[in-house]
Amino acid sequence: MIWLVIISVAVGHCALILFLWQLSDIGADRIVWKNLLQQAGPAGPAFDPAFIAELPELAQRYFRYTIAPGTPLVSVVEIDMEGQLGLGTKDKPSYRPMKARQILTPPLGLVWKVQAGPISGSDGARPDRSWTRFWFMNFLPVVRVSGISDHHRSAFGRIVAESAFWVPASLLPGSAFSGGGQSSIESKVSWEAVDENTARAIVSFGRYKQSVELTIEADGRPSRVMIQRWSNENTGRVFREQPFGGYLSDFREIGGYRLPMRVEGGNLIGTDDYFPFYKAEVREIRFPQLNRPKGSTGAD
Repeated sequence: MIWLVIISVAVGHCALILFLWQLSDIGADRIVWKNLLQQAGPAGPAFDPAFIAELPELAQRYFRYTIAPGTPLVSVVEIDMEGQLGLGTKDKPSYRPMKARQILTPPLGLVWKVQAGPISGSDGARPDRSWTRFWFMNFLPVVRVSGISDHHRSAFGRIVAESAFWVPASLLPGSAFSGGGQSSIESKVSWEAVDENTARAIVSFGRYKQSVELTIEADGRPSRVMIQRWSNENTGRVFREQPFGGYLSDFREIGGYRLPMRVEGGNLIGTDDYFPFYKAEVREIRFPQLNRPKGSTGAD
């Protein structure tokens, strides 16, 4: 009888520790989410085509499509999405229904909170560190990565890739858009033409430099995004630069921006090994900088 009591107490203690551990993860996500809003500051000036007059023609076409003249320039989006997340491989993708919420504040960071089948948790980054934390059945930790420089570099690649289709103002060149942010780290953006259909933006932030290539259609719509991402998603599980990106569709006008409501992406895009593990349909996009009371930092 005494052993049953001891085992019951031990199991109860373990369950309590796991519960508190998960609450700690949730609280940490909320803190970073709040800090990213605060660091981003208020919206920038209204978009003026003069900001892009010196850019390559493809880049000008991209900005004319994605941002209407006179639109306040925002550096933060909050996104609610649904779709599918592949938890397996190209041959056995094991897609699961996905629901997720995200804040994206390039180049500072992101928080992506997701539930996909029995797996839930978050990916995220801030200027000094990044993490991946996932749980099985909201009970058992299955992936825990944090404080690794390779992971942070990889997360920065994702931030830049997604900025190209959800936060186009963040890719405006030079001093056209400071964003009013509070980060002490300077960000720089430059543009170059790759070929008649492709433009490349190069983003420098702190110790990182990441380029992103956009396939630009005749009307200026970005239909494909690709980066060389620092990643270990390969057979050798070795960090190296390799293609990562996806395809964009169903563009809609939201507050002066034209943004994709359907995104497909994955590793090794442009090769026979491309695996689109991420298929998202956006349900709502919000610009929190445009809804702040005057003088607010967004941290309330």
